[in-house]
Amino acid sequence: MIDITLLGTGSPIPDPNRAGPATLVRAGGEAFLVDCGRGVLQRAAAIGVGANALSALLLTHLHSDHIADLGDVLITRWVTTFVPDPVPLPIIGPPGTADVVDAMLKAFGPDIGYRIAHHDDLDAPPPVNVQEYTEGPVWDHDGVAIRVAPTDHRPVAPTIGFRIESGGASVVLAGDTVPCESLDELARRADALVHTVIRKDLVSLLPQQRIKDICDYHSSVQQAAATAKRAGVGTLVLTHYVPGIAPGQEEQWRALAASEFDGHIELGDDLHRVQIQPRT
Repeated sequence: MIDITLLGTGSPIPDPNRAGPATLVRAGGEAFLVDCGRGVLQRAAAIGVGANALSALLLTHLHSDHIADLGDVLITRWVTTFVPDPVPLPIIGPPGTADVVDAMLKAFGPDIGYRIAHHDDLDAPPPVNVQEYTEGPVWDHDGVAIRVAPTDHRPVAPTIGFRIESGGASVVLAGDTVPCESLDELARRADALVHTVIRKDLVSLLPQQRIKDICDYHSSVQQAAATAKRAGVGTLVLTHYVPGIAPGQEEQWRALAASEFDGHIELGDDLHRVQIQPRT
């Protein structure tokens, strides 16, 4: 079984009810954080998961809303890990990830220096192991395998999606993308596809061109559902809603997805949890 928790389902616009994009995937005794939007550690704390329990941080791309709390994850993991010689946090993302992580650690340089000066058991900066990929296998430990493939969020490039497999179950996390063959292949026959979505019918009505612009590099609800259908996945999990789902509109969003996909559809507020079993 693979356990999915939507830690943050919001958009770049701050929302008192939805944290920034982030998904926790628990498989084979490991805990993988996929993207780290604003408020991610508060949401993780709500389900009893601390930064020091993360097996790895997986980044689909480097848009600000998907990495807004990167610094918080790095520092909090560091100061709440009490074993000697802690294992570096694996951070797996597209090319450019190492530069962003380095810049974040430099930004927190004064804080890191203060803590090293104050605590005898902290004698080095937060340990990290950054790995950059655009496709292929990226993880194979303790019965969990992960591979990545390119997605299409241009002009944001490169961007990647993740496929996590454990115990015969498989979950794909698409990140931000328009439909593309590489995502179709990554998601082929997966038990679940976690896909970000926007309501183009609503966004296109807004007067600000800058907001309308998001329509050309995100998938609509219907497009995400069509991707799930083409790939033959079992369950479609919608997240990163733009605009946020208003109370009482859940079934409207579900109906849009169901117009293209006849499998199981999941959506909900932050902390919505989905347990994925391998299909027989």
